[in-house]
Amino acid sequence: MSYVDGFVMAVPTANREKFLTHAREGDALIIEFGALRVVECWGDDVPHGKQTDFFRSVEAREDETVVFSWIEWPDKATRDAGMKKMMEDPRMADNPMPFDGKRMIFGGFAPILDLQG
Repeated sequence: MSYVDGFVMAVPTANREKFLTHAREGDALIIEFGALRVVECWGDDVPHGKQTDFFRSVEAREDETVVFSWIEWPDKATRDAGMKKMMEDPRMADNPMPFDGKRMIFGGFAPILDLQG
Protein backbone atom coordinates (compact mmCIF):
# COMPACT_ATOMS: atom_id res chain seq x y z
CA MET A 1 0.00 0.00 0.00
CA SER A 2 1.13 3.59 -0.60
CA TYR A 3 2.48 6.09 1.93
CA VAL A 4 1.11 9.62 2.47
CA ASP A 5 2.63 12.84 3.79
CA GLY A 6 0.03 15.34 5.01
CA PHE A 7 0.43 19.08 5.61
CA VAL A 8 -1.67 21.92 7.02
CA MET A 9 -0.43 25.51 6.82
CA ALA A 10 -1.64 29.09 7.08
CA VAL A 11 -0.87 31.04 3.93
CA PRO A 12 -1.42 34.80 3.68
CA THR A 13 -4.48 35.09 1.46
CA ALA A 14 -2.71 37.78 -0.57
CA ASN A 15 0.05 35.25 -1.35
CA ARG A 16 -2.18 32.75 -3.15
CA GLU A 17 -0.39 33.17 -6.51
CA LYS A 18 3.03 33.10 -4.82
CA PHE A 19 1.96 29.90 -3.06
CA LEU A 20 0.89 28.35 -6.37
CA THR A 21 4.23 29.25 -7.96
CA HIS A 22 6.08 27.79 -4.97
CA ALA A 23 3.94 24.65 -5.08
CA ARG A 24 4.32 24.10 -8.82
CA GLU A 25 8.11 24.29 -8.57
CA GLY A 26 8.46 22.27 -5.37
CA ASP A 27 5.84 19.71 -6.28
CA ALA A 28 7.56 19.05 -9.62
CA LEU A 29 10.69 18.10 -7.66
CA ILE A 30 8.68 15.83 -5.39
CA ILE A 31 7.29 14.04 -8.44
CA GLU A 32 10.81 13.85 -9.91
CA PHE A 33 11.96 12.16 -6.70
CA GLY A 34 9.31 9.45 -6.78
CA ALA A 35 5.96 10.78 -5.55
CA LEU A 36 2.90 9.52 -7.40
CA ARG A 37 0.70 12.53 -6.71
CA VAL A 38 0.76 15.89 -4.95
CA VAL A 39 -2.47 17.71 -4.08
CA GLU A 40 -2.67 21.32 -2.83
CA CYS A 41 -6.05 22.43 -1.45
CA TRP A 42 -6.94 26.07 -0.72
CA GLY A 43 -9.36 26.43 2.20
CA ASP A 44 -12.90 27.02 0.96
CA ASP A 45 -15.33 25.69 3.57
CA VAL A 46 -13.27 25.41 6.76
CA PRO A 47 -15.38 25.91 9.88
CA HIS A 48 -14.18 27.43 13.11
CA GLY A 49 -14.64 24.91 15.92
CA LYS A 50 -15.51 25.46 19.56
CA GLN A 51 -12.67 23.35 20.92
CA THR A 52 -10.21 22.85 18.07
CA ASP A 53 -10.02 23.39 14.32
CA PHE A 54 -7.65 23.79 11.40
CA PHE A 55 -7.19 27.51 12.11
CA ARG A 56 -5.96 26.92 15.65
CA SER A 57 -3.73 24.06 14.58
CA VAL A 58 -1.56 26.47 12.56
CA GLU A 59 -2.38 29.69 14.44
CA ALA A 60 -3.99 31.15 11.30
CA ARG A 61 -4.61 34.89 11.36
CA GLU A 62 -7.60 36.69 9.86
CA ASP A 63 -5.62 37.56 6.72
CA GLU A 64 -4.56 33.94 6.13
CA THR A 65 -6.17 30.95 4.45
CA VAL A 66 -5.74 27.39 5.68
CA VAL A 67 -4.14 25.12 3.09
CA PHE A 68 -4.32 21.32 3.26
CA SER A 69 -1.91 19.31 1.12
CA TRP A 70 -0.80 15.75 0.68
CA ILE A 71 1.80 13.75 -1.17
CA GLU A 72 1.14 10.17 -2.20
CA TRP A 73 4.17 7.91 -2.51
CA PRO A 74 4.34 4.29 -3.71
CA ASP A 75 5.81 3.23 -0.33
CA LYS A 76 7.67 4.59 2.72
CA ALA A 77 11.12 3.67 1.37
CA THR A 78 10.52 5.77 -1.76
CA ARG A 79 9.22 8.59 0.42
CA ASP A 80 12.24 8.53 2.71
CA ALA A 81 14.66 8.56 -0.23
CA GLY A 82 12.65 11.21 -2.11
CA MET A 83 12.37 13.57 0.86
CA LYS A 84 16.11 13.24 1.51
CA LYS A 85 16.87 14.10 -2.13
CA MET A 86 14.48 17.04 -1.99
CA MET A 87 16.05 18.50 1.15
CA GLU A 88 19.52 18.20 -0.39
CA ASP A 89 18.56 19.60 -3.80
CA PRO A 90 19.93 23.14 -4.36
CA ARG A 91 16.83 24.04 -6.38
CA MET A 92 14.86 24.13 -3.12
CA ALA A 93 16.96 27.09 -1.92
CA ASP A 94 15.67 29.05 -4.92
CA ASN A 95 12.05 28.40 -3.90
CA PRO A 96 11.34 30.20 -0.59
CA MET A 97 8.07 29.43 1.20
CA PRO A 98 5.52 32.28 0.92
CA PHE A 99 4.18 31.44 4.40
CA ASP A 100 5.48 30.86 7.93
CA GLY A 101 6.87 27.33 7.83
CA LYS A 102 7.20 27.28 11.64
CA ARG A 103 3.40 27.10 11.89
CA MET A 104 3.02 24.30 9.34
CA ILE A 105 2.05 20.91 10.72
CA PHE A 106 2.99 17.76 8.86
CA GLY A 107 3.46 14.04 9.22
CA GLY A 108 3.80 10.75 7.42
CA PHE A 109 0.93 8.27 7.41
CA ALA A 110 0.56 4.60 6.55
CA PRO A 111 -2.86 4.06 4.96
CA ILE A 112 -4.94 1.40 6.69
CA LEU A 113 -8.06 1.62 4.50
CA ASP A 114 -8.50 2.82 0.92
CA LEU A 115 -12.04 2.82 -0.47
CA GLN A 116 -12.60 3.91 -4.04
CA GLY A 117 -15.80 4.47 -5.96
